[in-house]
Amino acid sequence: MALKIVVLAAYALTIVGVGLAGLRRTSSFQDFFLGGGQVGPWMTAFTYATAYFSAVLFIGFAGKIGWGFGYSGLWIALGNALIGVLGVWGVLGWRIKRMSTEYGVSTMAEYFEARYRSRFLKLFAAVCVFVFFIPYTSAVFMGLSYLFRSNFGIDYGVALALMGGFTALYLVLGGYRSMAMIDVVFGMIMLVGVTVLLVFTLKEGGGLAAIGQGLRNVDPRLTAPVGPPGAWPLFCLVFLTSVAPLGMPQLVQKFYAIRDREAVRVGMVASTVFALLIGGTAYFTGAAARLFLSPETAPAAFADGRPVFDALMPELLARVVPESLGVLMLLLILSASMSTLAALVLIASSSVVKDLYAGFVNADASDAVLTRSMRLASAGFVLLSVLLAAARPATIVAILGISWGAIGAVFLGPFLWGLFWGRTSRAGAVSGSVLGLAVCLGMYALGQPSPEAGTVGMLVSLAVVPLVSLGSPAPRPAGTA
Repeated sequence: MALKIVVLAAYALTIVGVGLAGLRRTSSFQDFFLGGGQVGPWMTAFTYATAYFSAVLFIGFAGKIGWGFGYSGLWIALGNALIGVLGVWGVLGWRIKRMSTEYGVSTMAEYFEARYRSRFLKLFAAVCVFVFFIPYTSAVFMGLSYLFRSNFGIDYGVALALMGGFTALYLVLGGYRSMAMIDVVFGMIMLVGVTVLLVFTLKEGGGLAAIGQGLRNVDPRLTAPVGPPGAWPLFCLVFLTSVAPLGMPQLVQKFYAIRDREAVRVGMVASTVFALLIGGTAYFTGAAARLFLSPETAPAAFADGRPVFDALMPELLARVVPESLGVLMLLLILSASMSTLAALVLIASSSVVKDLYAGFVNADASDAVLTRSMRLASAGFVLLSVLLAAARPATIVAILGISWGAIGAVFLGPFLWGLFWGRTSRAGAVSGSVLGLAVCLGMYALGQPSPEAGTVGMLVSLAVVPLVSLGSPAPRPAGTA
């Protein structure tokens, strides 16, 4: 325990030190939000990948999906790497950077206004970012709090308050520049951590063949191409977590900040390899949890004999990895989460300050006012997210599913069609965004699981935009990226 406290204290001091360094180099809104638009390939690769994967993956998804789907959960890891990372970097990366420069925009809502000449779409997009990023951020805080409770015996609420305060402090200091610098450290910790986790899971399970046989003994479908829940739920999870990143504001923002085209090429390879290792290890160990945990051996991870999915992975980490390396697992989850939290808070705060305040209230706001407002909005957003996390409204997977699904439904169709098809009209973009979100939330309200609701909402968004565009007047020439 003493070692964990010492290492965590050093970790915290390092982050605060980087935040202070970023503070000294942050003199404008552009610096705070985009690092001056000159971030190199390795920093961008690490900040993209670490924003993609967080405690939501290691605690919520690896636990519930690994336990339920077995090895077929690895399809999600493959889809994340090939579509959500390689596809985004290779197909969209430089196009996004060029678009942001040509239109002179720094947020997705601003792009919608410039591309479609729609103040409504800008307002709608900005409000949706703020509203639906709150549960997403809450899900990350929940995962961290479960982890701290498992490792230190700290009360869930106390852990939540500590993590919320620390996140606000770290981000308010230096913004994107601090985040990009520290994400390189976070990424290296994650790579070492998942390697250690994979090695000890294989060792404790008697090797890959023994783990596979053990899962077949539990249920042969756990090692089949499609696990027990079936093909449709699996498809929805792959689609939701792999395709949504093509329009997720916190990931698209990374390319606004990247330096040049060569940086995109280098970062693409690095981030894809990173994603394969991180995602593959998470879902594999989640499946292997079946062999290590039971109501008798891990009562804290079960209630009335049924698994508490958000508690499975903290218990597995404590059992599989030697106590001497337990602090590395703690740093693994913490590092993955801090970067995601920073990305979410920055984008949500910009939706209030840049899109709503500067866009609709005070167009003449000075750079100093915008930067100061971003810091205040960041702290306020963290507070709202912590309050929601304290209520624990659902499992981490359910919360993330509705957040990703809603944001994907709002942005995916208008963003992708707008980038690649000059015929995309304002009516098509507005219809796709609004109808996609309505379908997503409607299905969820009627009791459909959030991954399914989110997937259908995103598909509606992608389909409606071109259909309505073809039946509406062509847009006035504005150019496409």
